[in-house]
Amino acid sequence: MRILQLLIAALCVAAGVVFGALNPQGVALDFGPWRIDAAPLGLSLLLAMLVGAILGGLVLGAFVIWPLRRRVYRLERRNGADESAETAVVEPARPTP
Repeated sequence: MRILQLLIAALCVAAGVVFGALNPQGVALDFGPWRIDAAPLGLSLLLAMLVGAILGGLVLGAFVIWPLRRRVYRLERRNGADESAETAVVEPARPTP
């Protein structure tokens, strides 16, 4: 499985290098108060995809993964308390003389 992941990562890096090499023309990026002139088109698109993937991962983590982990933690705590109550040793009552 690890080899397959490395192979896919290497293919993505190679595709990015080819994509950047095939799109060398300059492009001006305007971010309101900032302006970047003559950034290569391939690099600009790759950086935009990278920033989008990072932001998407952060949003997914904040609104899906983190709440689910909290829920699992609470359920595990509750189940752990239930199991300890079930396994508690109860001594039988001693008869009174």
